[in-house]
Amino acid sequence: MSTQLDEYLEAEIQSLLTDGRIAELGITVNRREHLLVLGGEVESPLRRDEICRQINQRFPDVQIVCDIGIIRASAPSEVEEIS
Repeated sequence: MSTQLDEYLEAEIQSLLTDGRIAELGITVNRREHLLVLGGEVESPLRRDEICRQINQRFPDVQIVCDIGIIRASAPSEVEEIS
C-alpha cells in the first residue's frame, strides 16, 4: 500500500518534526511530484542524519529527500571587509 502525498501527510510530518523527540522548528516539508523534500538547517551532520532516520522510519512507504544543511557554528576564518 502506498501512502498518498498530500497536505495531511505534510502536516503529520511537520508535527513529528516539532514534537518532543525531534523538536526542530526550522525544518520545512515540501511536496514534489512523487516525493517529499525536508529542508532547513541544523547544527550538525549527526542531528541531520537522526532527523532523516526518524522520518524515514515513521514513513517507510514515502520517498523522502533529506536536503537539510548544516549551520556553520564556528567563528569566521577571515575578516569581512566592509566598504
